[in-house]
Amino acid sequence: MRRFSLVFLIILVPAGIFAQDDLMDLLNDSTVNTINYTSATFKSTRIMNGHSVEKMPPGQLDVRISHRFGRVNTGPYEFFGLDQANIHLSLEYGIFKWLMVGAGRGTYEKTYDGFAKFTLLRQSDGAKQMPVSLSLFSSVAVNSLKWSDPERTNYFSSRLSYVGQVLVARKFNQMFSAQITPSYVHRNMVATELDPNDLFAIGAGGRMKLSKRISINAEYYYVANPKTYMSQSIYNPLSIGVDIETGGHVFQLILTNSVAMIEKGFIGETTGQWKKGDIHFRIQYLQGLYSEKA
Repeated sequence: MRRFSLVFLIILVPAGIFAQDDLMDLLNDSTVNTINYTSATFKSTRIMNGHSVEKMPPGQLDVRISHRFGRVNTGPYEFFGLDQANIHLSLEYGIFKWLMVGAGRGTYEKTYDGFAKFTLLRQSDGAKQMPVSLSLFSSVAVNSLKWSDPERTNYFSSRLSYVGQVLVARKFNQMFSAQITPSYVHRNMVATELDPNDLFAIGAGGRMKLSKRISINAEYYYVANPKTYMSQSIYNPLSIGVDIETGGHVFQLILTNSVAMIEKGFIGETTGQWKKGDIHFRIQYLQGLYSEKA
């Protein structure tokens, strides 16, 4: 009996070792064959003024209310800009995992706007290695101000402007994400013949997490067109702010030198300078896309 038990153990131990090796190989193969998509590159569909690569999930609607106040350097009489306010209201909806759309209306030039954002690539590892996320953004805006000269022949097409952007982002780790945004703006009608109808710019933005609920964000757009050929001085928009997650929603508190809250306006029509105190305070209330653990 003892001999039989010894033989049984000699056979069983190697078999167990081989079975364990087979199980580990199976688990490794399963891990390798799984695609792990990166989430929470940014906390919402915006970095600051501009769009991020994030989108609303399919079937979800975001009612967005954005306030932008006057310039801080207007002093105490204007309560440092808080007596003045521009508002932008919008509805943004996720149709598919790769497509979201939105429409809004803003105080700036009484503009109506609509956009679509498409996902082409998602950052991932595992079975599919993709170092970045890539989306395309396209929008149209309609200026609804009264005609400055109603006696002349005015065309509806003169009210239109268009924007196209490529959004390329990467989440480097759990603390830091960055995005670059080559941009093209076309305006059917401009103020004078000195102003270009076409503008080219490149944006850069980033997010640094301070805690599960708070991050610091920054965004800058460089307008490539020579500013000396424009009828008024325009400046590159710079925005710095804080994201605060509050149970499914995100408050964005932003300081920026731009008045407009859509791409057509803040990319090519920013007239304020940070060094002169032409800074606007902006509040956005957004739907959060990810839980605080992201």
